[in-house]
Amino acid sequence: MFKTLKNDIDVVLEQDPAARTRIEVVMNYSGLHAIWFHRFSHWLWKKKLYFIARFFSQIGRFLTGIEIHPGARIGQRLFIDHGMGVVIGETCEIGDNVTIYQGVTLGGTGKEKGKRHPTVEDNVLIASGAKVLGSMTIGKNSRIGAGSVVLKEVPPNSTVVGIPGRVVVQDGVKVEHQLDHSNLPDPISDKFRELEEELFRLKEEIKELRSDKVNK
Repeated sequence: MFKTLKNDIDVVLEQDPAARTRIEVVMNYSGLHAIWFHRFSHWLWKKKLYFIARFFSQIGRFLTGIEIHPGARIGQRLFIDHGMGVVIGETCEIGDNVTIYQGVTLGGTGKEKGKRHPTVEDNVLIASGAKVLGSMTIGKNSRIGAGSVVLKEVPPNSTVVGIPGRVVVQDGVKVEHQLDHSNLPDPISDKFRELEEELFRLKEEIKELRSDKVNK
């Protein structure tokens, strides 16, 4: 237990350059507080003390603005940065060394029973405002761009952007855990660029045809 608590603190110091000391992290980081509330409420949940577990999880939600269902399973070294508005559903499973930014939802798509929330494997980064909905797996070492809506499986070592989320595979090269929010591939913008180039080409062809007709 103490090793887990130490890991929770250490990952904040490693990931957030604004974090200076352990005491500062323990006292001031709502993401860390939310994780600790969850670890206790999850322990109660496993003991089948469901009402008390939900009660403590709601206290954590009220104090931190982060909602983690006590049934969710969370691995080691989860980092929730600026976590206001984060929602993690009951059957969600999160691996080790995962980073989640504010406004992220790991939710379901309806009233289905059983496993209805995502499984997030190790070393995944999910950027601000992303929505990952349904029972699917986000593969290891992947990253989800800000504002993306993910509705289907994501292979390992992938980047997902857009609505709905589209996977951009980077030549099989392992994706680094860092995410440059200002430099993400945008498949929608790329498609518009292709259409613009095609339109320009067609205009040039029309000009040539008109010129040939005038000359004749």
